Amino acid sequence: MLMSSADYRDSLRRLRPRVFIEGRAVESIADDPALAPGVAAMGVAYDFALRNEFRPLMIAEQHTSRREVNRMLHINRTATDLLTKLEAVRLLCQETGCAQRYLTMDAFNALFQTTWHIDQERKLGRHQRFVEYMHWVQDEDLTTAIAMTDGKGDRSLRPHEQAVADSYVHVAERRKDGIVIRGTKAIVTGAPYMHELLVLPCRSMTEADRDFAVACAVPLDAPGVTISARPAGRPGEKAALFSGRYGQSLGAIFFDDVFVPERRVFLDGEWEWSGHLTRTYATHHRHTCIAARAGFGDLLIGAGTMTMQANGLSPEMAPHLRDRMVDLIKTVEGIFACGVASSVYGLRDPAGNIEPEPVYANIGKLMLATQIYDMHRIAHEVAGGLIVALPGPEEDHNPATAGSIAETLKGHPDVPYAHRAKLARFLEDLTVSHTAGWYSTISLHGGGSPEAMKMEIFRNYPIPDKVALVERLLDRGLLPGRTDGEGRALAPVDQAGRCCPQGCRVPELPASLRKNTRS
Repeated sequence: MLMSSADYRDSLRRLRPRVFIEGRAVESIADDPALAPGVAAMGVAYDFALRNEFRPLMIAEQHTSRREVNRMLHINRTATDLLTKLEAVRLLCQETGCAQRYLTMDAFNALFQTTWHIDQERKLGRHQRFVEYMHWVQDEDLTTAIAMTDGKGDRSLRPHEQAVADSYVHVAERRKDGIVIRGTKAIVTGAPYMHELLVLPCRSMTEADRDFAVACAVPLDAPGVTISARPAGRPGEKAALFSGRYGQSLGAIFFDDVFVPERRVFLDGEWEWSGHLTRTYATHHRHTCIAARAGFGDLLIGAGTMTMQANGLSPEMAPHLRDRMVDLIKTVEGIFACGVASSVYGLRDPAGNIEPEPVYANIGKLMLATQIYDMHRIAHEVAGGLIVALPGPEEDHNPATAGSIAETLKGHPDVPYAHRAKLARFLEDLTVSHTAGWYSTISLHGGGSPEAMKMEIFRNYPIPDKVALVERLLDRGLLPGRTDGEGRALAPVDQAGRCCPQGCRVPELPASLRKNTRS
């Protein structure tokens, strides 16, 4: 069953979660004005799946059930799946800025892999348990929030060393029929208006941390769950032409002795696999983030071009602006190209799904994490200072000023002032307001900090292969031998954490990918 955005809203009305925003209790998550932009953004992912022109992107066949599901809930099995995911997420983010629902797909793929590997080792039945839960979410067309980032407390201490144990979500009690969890997840995307919460560990654990190695599914309105959230976007602000319509709420979630039935528990004390689950989720999610920010970049490219024209300029008249637009295009498409490469060179997991190639995925995410600021700067250069100097929309209707504003702040004679003002306020919303600061920060830290991406790039990059390349040159006498100052041969490069010295083999591409995949 595929829901529409209206169906999605109705499904939220049947939930009774304990949610607080700005110090007040939320009566209806589907109808609260502070959450309206977030609910609207989520609804787009539902409605686009029902539109025939988007069906190839937004619908997929789930191989474990042979049923059609929304792609945001799908287990990816081929490079084509990964490429299609990129296009689908980019499409959604062109419309909404941040689609949010794709996090469910990222977590599903990571859990699919990790539970399969756990069962190969321990025969605990975790994989089948997860698949049954996944099928239920897919059949009902629900969405899960990903509760991964813990409060963490003192970052220099491991989870079991914290003075306040509830800084991390942990198993407080184990019963015959399930577990009881306590603790805090600090940064949860879309927390107030999801159907379910997927609790995942946020780091590798040690044996002493085994009670913190937990992954499970909790209904949004389960007893003991409290959500403290921010408004989604800039609801109700006249100048917020974009984020007043589409936005994202972030919430902190407090679990106070929440009972989780056994059928909803996917990791419980298997501390050795917490790092695997964290890493695989990060790789899937960073790959997806590339498409999300490409969609956001498309908005800047379009608005920047239209603003330049409204100002009476063109690339021919102002080559410096053309160069700025090329820089913006280079940034957006360069980031997206990393996602394409990560898809094409994706690694087939023994579990049966495909994981994006980690080096390209992490390079793309690292680029967008820092270059989001360059994207904003270029938009500012192209648009000019009017995006912060234009009087507010109330002045457009002030009899004392409206006429002068409309006449003297008009740009190109064929472009009405109202159109130029909308473009200026649109770019203000996306690149200058607190929405812009939110996009910058979530791009920098969402899916892990830049340092986390650098660690993964170094861990997975085939540095020994490059060393071997040079060593072959040395053996041919082209360069002196690789020795220390006393003539002793140097040891092989120590690349901590690398899975294998030879590097992962690139799979053969299917015939459908030997041609251009972009529409």
